[in-house]
Amino acid sequence: MEERLFNIASFIRYEIFILIGLIMTIATLTKLFGFYDFSSDWFWFLAGVGLIMEGVIALKKQRQFDRKYKILEKK
Repeated sequence: MEERLFNIASFIRYEIFILIGLIMTIATLTKLFGFYDFSSDWFWFLAGVGLIMEGVIALKKQRQFDRKYKILEKK
């Protein structure tokens, strides 16, 4: 049961990351085609949020990997 909840939480994190990318793409297209003009600061804000999400996901995955496979250093 716990593993299933983890998989759902992991999937939701990826969905949010994909959603941020879609919002950035659609917003950029609306600005390029002249439908709506907004500050480019909003684009960079969303890019920053996306990078934070990517970093959090990568860090969590790396910690899981490190816990699962204990890395031994050879001296």
